[in-house]
Amino acid sequence: MAMPLAHRRFTVDEYHRMAEAGILGEGDRVELLDGEIVLMSPVGTRHASTVARLIERLRDLAGSRATVWAQLPIRLNRYSEPEPDLALLRRREDFYADRHPGPQDVLLVVEVADSSRRADREQKIPLYARAGIADVWLVDLPRDVIEVYRDPAAGTYRSVETVARVGMLTVLRLPDLALPAAELLGG
Repeated sequence: MAMPLAHRRFTVDEYHRMAEAGILGEGDRVELLDGEIVLMSPVGTRHASTVARLIERLRDLAGSRATVWAQLPIRLNRYSEPEPDLALLRRREDFYADRHPGPQDVLLVVEVADSSRRADREQKIPLYARAGIADVWLVDLPRDVIEVYRDPAAGTYRSVETVARVGMLTVLRLPDLALPAAELLGG
C-alpha cells in the first residue's frame, strides 16, 4: 500500500531565504499562502485597469490618512504572506521600511478577481479572516459585483454583502471614505 505524500509547509522566513538564494526570482509571480508557494494568475487588461483605478481613487480619498499598498506583501502570520491587489494601511512615516505590514496595520484588503475568483474565495479570504482583517472587498469582474467581507470569526466572515454596480462602498475603519461601486468596476 502506497503511503500518501507528505507536504512540508514553508515559513515566511524560509520563503524570504529562497528569494535571497535565487531559488525564487524577482520576476516570479508567487505568494506564500498557508505555507504553500502558490503561482499567481496572470493579470488581464480589465484586472490591471481596475487595480489602477482603485489605487488612484483610494489615494485621492484617503489622502495622508492611509497608505495605499498595491500588489505588495502583507505578513499575516508565520506561514502566510499574500500580495493582495490592494491594501489600505495605517499611515507610517517610514512606509513600513523595517517590516512588511501585518494584520494590525490593515484597514482594507481588496482582491480583484477574474480567473482567480475561486482561489480568492477558498484560499485567500479565509486567510484574511483567520488573521482578523476586518474589511475585505472582492471585486468580481465576471459577475460585475463587489463582495464585501466583514466581521471575521473562526476563520470565516460572518457578514458577506454583495454590492451591485449601483451601490456604494465604505471603508469600515474610515467610514467617511465612500465610493460608488461603478467607479471600481469601470467600463
